[in-house]
Amino acid sequence: MGGLVRRRLVAGGIAMLGAPALLRAQPQSVLRFAWWGGAARHEATLKAIALFEAQNPGLRVKAEYMGFAGYLERLTTQIAGRSEPDLMQINWAWLAMFSKRGNGFVDLYQHRKDLALQEFDADDLAFGEIGGKLNALPVSFSARVMLWNQAAFERARVSLPRDWDELFAAGRSFRRNVGEHAFPLDGELYDMMLLAHAYVEQKHGAPYVDPLQPRVAMSPAAALDWVQTYQRLVGEHVATPLPLRASLGGAEKPTEQQPDWVVGNWAGNYTWDSVIPLRAATLDRNQQLVLGEFPTRPGAMSSGMFGRPTVMFAVGRNSRQPQLAARLANFLATDPDAARILGRTRGVPSAKSQFQVLLAANKLPALELAAHEQILQQRRSGRLPRPSPLFEHARMHRFMRDVFETVAYGKSGSEAAAARLVAEGNALLQRIK
Repeated sequence: MGGLVRRRLVAGGIAMLGAPALLRAQPQSVLRFAWWGGAARHEATLKAIALFEAQNPGLRVKAEYMGFAGYLERLTTQIAGRSEPDLMQINWAWLAMFSKRGNGFVDLYQHRKDLALQEFDADDLAFGEIGGKLNALPVSFSARVMLWNQAAFERARVSLPRDWDELFAAGRSFRRNVGEHAFPLDGELYDMMLLAHAYVEQKHGAPYVDPLQPRVAMSPAAALDWVQTYQRLVGEHVATPLPLRASLGGAEKPTEQQPDWVVGNWAGNYTWDSVIPLRAATLDRNQQLVLGEFPTRPGAMSSGMFGRPTVMFAVGRNSRQPQLAARLANFLATDPDAARILGRTRGVPSAKSQFQVLLAANKLPALELAAHEQILQQRRSGRLPRPSPLFEHARMHRFMRDVFETVAYGKSGSEAAAARLVAEGNALLQRIK
């Protein structure tokens, strides 16, 4: 990483020596860009920034990058102090936190001439719109999918689940054929909350949070069903219990870091399609990861599949160079040359040209491409409706987790938890709307 930065500085110095005297005499423009991620994303983004700088002499991009832990807290402080970066990577749900009326970030429609908006589907752009203002550009789209270790299921003499009945039956079969230590499905608490939510949305026809209004859309009966479906996933040996995960290095320890996942004792995962590479990377040679069918109840109007932009690019309201920041966002999100550098470090690109570049270069592995197509089919059929951003609002997220944690540890019954989800959920939504 350090070597790359040094090379950029040296290359920049050489380029300036050969630049016209007039250009050298002009003050250098500095653009701040903040993002989170891992080493691969950092390295690729720095290389893409170097290309953008080379294409825009006199511009320097100051990279402000880190892991996800602490990123939102830092950004919140910066926005409150009007010192946020010119361009920043954000989660879609943060629009509801920082730009409730569409005024928290620059309206990118004001810089339409600098953006290749034709690269995006209207539905993708709509995720970044608030009050008719384009607050953020979508980079990629991610949704929940079922991943199965086919080899583990074959060893357990169990067919891959195709519907809810087969999913619940798999828990009993794994316990009987393999043992108490084996589960057909692993996931963190939020994963299992969302899986239970999918079942209940299919059954009752409404998500927990109304997509259009700050209110709980689930009836009390549906909320009770949500809690009881979560309990059933754990109680019928389908999913790894939260206390068990907590005893093995932490309840939020990623699936791919779990030894039981690596060797196939935990044989599936309900997760974002964008993390497929992580889940696959640690499996030993005796395992085989495949995409499963999304379990759907007969007659369900909605798939219950939860999806939204993986990450987005937004321009700070206090930026002194919003046009340059918009151009950098456009370059990273739509430029074919940027795609060759960035690859899938922010997921499968939403921009058509970037997607085609990766497809032509065979940079989209078969499993990830299959998941992408499964999600695309759900979206095109209208069975993956846009959720409320308030569902993933930081405060709402903490509240829901707290409710389900009390259930997971036996500190609350299903009826009390469901009552909290409705009453306290409605009250919280009114406060954060």
